[in-house]
Amino acid sequence: MAKLELNDISVRFGGLLALSEVSFTINSGEILGLIGPNGAGKTTIFNVLTGVYQASNGDVLFNGKSILGQRPHEIFKNGIARTFQNIRLFTNMTAIENSMVARHCRSKKGVVGAIFRTPSQRAEERQIRADAREALAFMGVEDFADTVASNLPYGHQRRLEIARALSSKPKVLLLDEPAAGMNPAESADLMQAIARISELGVDVLLVEHDMKVVMGVCNRIVCIDHGVKIAEGGPEEIQNNEKVIEAYLGQPASDSTGTSQ
Repeated sequence: MAKLELNDISVRFGGLLALSEVSFTINSGEILGLIGPNGAGKTTIFNVLTGVYQASNGDVLFNGKSILGQRPHEIFKNGIARTFQNIRLFTNMTAIENSMVARHCRSKKGVVGAIFRTPSQRAEERQIRADAREALAFMGVEDFADTVASNLPYGHQRRLEIARALSSKPKVLLLDEPAAGMNPAESADLMQAIARISELGVDVLLVEHDMKVVMGVCNRIVCIDHGVKIAEGGPEEIQNNEKVIEAYLGQPASDSTGTSQ
């Protein structure tokens, strides 16, 4: 089982300290929520975990081995997949083609096999298509397999992006605002899907502003503010944490109700 650890991660952009000594662990078999106000540093953490940004200090361990310095495609092949806050599908490709792209990262036949269409390459391609379709079915968009991604409804595009990530057979899945723009019914369906992803043996790190989704599906939650971890614990503990309340409301919890008149 996978285990992903951030140890005292700091990130600087010139004179700006975006993250300051952030540490937490995504344990095997759990859904971990990562919350915080806008600009707190949540997406920066995702970018460090996936090799888009390099940490200024600290380390990231995946199954006990450092992955700092690895390029994004190497981290992806090792089993860490992600979605994006702003949907990044291949809009001119069909849903099944989008899903197959991610699965191709594990292709073993290489360029020569693809050029000469060897029997083993054709067999692998059939398996890739089957795995890609299975991911679409898991996320409830199999009926749209041959639909061009740009023609899908917004909620289905969100689901397709998750299906594409699942097609790569990840060990850890990073979900960046998967419920953004969804209505309450779609968000409820998404919560069920995330829970089922965890049941597949895939560990999940969830960044999400919809607190109903976070509190309803996460086993444990980390809250950051201005690049600093301010709280970590179970959903109920986080809901009642004064530092978390202050970070979101901009004032101490005791003053949040205002003065009676």
